[in-house]
Amino acid sequence: MNTITRKSRVIKTYMLLLIELLIVALSFAAAVLLRFRNFYADGNGDTHLMFGLFLLAMSLMYSMLTDWNRDFFVRGFYREFFAILKYDITITVLSIIFMYMRKDVELLSRLVFGVFAVVNQILTYLAHIAFKEYMFRHYKKSVNSDKLMVITTAARVNEIVAQIQAEHAWEYELTCIAIMDEKRTGEKILDIPVVADSDDLMDVATQSILDRVFISLPREQIDRARDLIMDFEAMGVLCHYDIDLEELDMEGREAGSFAGFSVLSFSLQNMDYRRLLIKRFFDILGSLVGLLFTLILFPFIAIAIKLDSKGPVIFKQERIGKNGRRFILYKFRSMRADAEAKKEELMEKNEVTGLMFKMEDDPRITKVGRFLRKTSLDEFPQFWNVLKGDMSLVGTRPPTVEEFQKYNVHYRRRLSITPGLTGLWQVSGRSDIKDFDEVVRLDLEYIDRWSLALDMRLLLQTIGVVLFGKGSK
Repeated sequence: MNTITRKSRVIKTYMLLLIELLIVALSFAAAVLLRFRNFYADGNGDTHLMFGLFLLAMSLMYSMLTDWNRDFFVRGFYREFFAILKYDITITVLSIIFMYMRKDVELLSRLVFGVFAVVNQILTYLAHIAFKEYMFRHYKKSVNSDKLMVITTAARVNEIVAQIQAEHAWEYELTCIAIMDEKRTGEKILDIPVVADSDDLMDVATQSILDRVFISLPREQIDRARDLIMDFEAMGVLCHYDIDLEELDMEGREAGSFAGFSVLSFSLQNMDYRRLLIKRFFDILGSLVGLLFTLILFPFIAIAIKLDSKGPVIFKQERIGKNGRRFILYKFRSMRADAEAKKEELMEKNEVTGLMFKMEDDPRITKVGRFLRKTSLDEFPQFWNVLKGDMSLVGTRPPTVEEFQKYNVHYRRRLSITPGLTGLWQVSGRSDIKDFDEVVRLDLEYIDRWSLALDMRLLLQTIGVVLFGKGSK
């Protein structure tokens, strides 16, 4: 990431975070003072302080885990209001739960909770709108924003300027234009002055306030473009070069470098690496807790499996993980020992359209196995897979080798992330879905929508599925 892009991200992220933390503190102080007129009334100063600190911590964690302000500058008034409402309710409810667990909740007036939520909602909304207006109306026009020059041809200039203006960016201001194939200095294109042509471009640029240039020239002028880029780089000006490959104008395109080559990179994945690290941290934490329960339950489950049928306690099967990596998946055995050999005989009774195999009354499942599957206890050994990194707590369903060998390009995208113990497919009713394409659709929806908040929601839904047995046959 270049310095200018990093600067823009830091300004947005940390300014919003600071604003929100200040408003949380102000809203809570206002709520306490309105109710008690004294922060230390009735000797509850320490309780008030603890609740206020936890509100600040929840606000910080919410921003870190959900990245809820990533589309801040494109949200309209209504989307902004409901985004803040979700944030406000979440941090308030979590803080109340925290105080309840500490048995301090009775020391705080319910009015404090209500006033805080209302005041925080109103002030955060007004502050967000004010910050947005300031950045568009004042910061963009100030000397602090990046000043941009467009360098192009007469045939392209109107379209390019119109598109840049339509972006409504706050971090840069389009201030001037250079037209390389015509003498049009002194004219204006959509209110932006033309200040140079091919003869005097560098002279004018050297004397101008300039942070960025956007170069869009025909392919036959590639040598000229290369010279311009080298000159602007020498000046310390950031160059954006429009790679004119309309046949490769595809979603997910990003310019960069690889092994010393200038390249166009294509990917539909848009997962922040920092949040993937947080996801891995929770995977490790969750798998350790899960393995503890597995160790406690193991003797009882093992005895039940052995008494019910012959064969090993643990079932092992090769599965396909992220981007085609193979790993051994572990489960408590819920079928007869010869289940894999008997599968071919039952294929004509498959109830799922597509690559998966599933039967409502699969004769290979043992009596104990039915209980294990209904309660999802058979999957507890997979916490070892999660700890090793083969799987995640939340992800897509890991296919068998047999399924994987029949995959097409569309299906293969399911493997672009680490498979999980649970996911959208699992909480949507595992035994109700009868079409493999629906499983794929849900997995791809999870990939496209992924966030830490979604993972948390799916984990909570999974607990409900397990407790009530929905879709777990």
